[in-house]
Amino acid sequence: MASSVRGGAGPGLERPCGPAEWVEAARPADGVELFRARLRGRPFSRHRHDVYAIGVTEEGVQAFDYRGTVEHSLPGQVFVLHPDELHDGRAEGPAPFAYRQIYVHPDRIASAVQALTGRPTPLPFAPPVTDDRLLARVVRNGFAIAHEPLGLDALVLELAEGLLRNAGANGATTLRRRVDLPALERGRDYLRSRLTVVQSSEVETVTGLDRYQFARQFRAVYGTSPHRYSVMRRLDVARGWLQDARPVAETALEAGFADQAHFTRTFKAAFGMTPGRYTTLCAAHRAN
Repeated sequence: MASSVRGGAGPGLERPCGPAEWVEAARPADGVELFRARLRGRPFSRHRHDVYAIGVTEEGVQAFDYRGTVEHSLPGQVFVLHPDELHDGRAEGPAPFAYRQIYVHPDRIASAVQALTGRPTPLPFAPPVTDDRLLARVVRNGFAIAHEPLGLDALVLELAEGLLRNAGANGATTLRRRVDLPALERGRDYLRSRLTVVQSSEVETVTGLDRYQFARQFRAVYGTSPHRYSVMRRLDVARGWLQDARPVAETALEAGFADQAHFTRTFKAAFGMTPGRYTTLCAAHRAN
């Protein structure tokens, strides 16, 4: 994970003289990504991603539309966005809002939850905003630990514990349908390794499941469809290139998108802003 993400377990952002708006994103490492931002107005349009977003608001009031209601997260509160849930993001009022959050792939949470409960369990669905101080501390400490494999394992386990604690009874029911986990892992790894459009026949060959069995079981375990998982992994690679100021058009083609317009639409649908805006905000952080 990129060493440029500076932690500090304290509640404040250490940027009193920095730019008014910025984004600081680390490269994903083993299914975990750190993300910090300070923004104004309505920076994120409605979008959805296929990972958990578990964060702490640190400045201002963060508002977002989520599952038919308007949620508000105050400084010190934890917010949790479940995979594939449509949401936006904005400041409540003229003041900026700042937050830090951890993106975690659902398969990592699923593995940790199974280790904690001793059985295959559906992904925990926590409330969107809580006052869980323990989970807030886990998120903040996640920016200070050494991001090595064992450290990330411990972080994911603590995050899973927090999700289960807040999900309550929703996290206690077991999966009733059988899943072929080795086949799903082969399919997941294949999708993750390709920067191109993957055909259904390819995953059938890799997994030994027909396309409909694979799609049903994949969503049960990983919280999203195989197609969205494939697209989001390509977008993850593209985001890294944009952080390095690689041209948008070149990034689009190298990440397997038909053209820049297709890439821009897909990027905005996933992250709530255009690739150009994302590149500008990353550059603002680097210039500080």
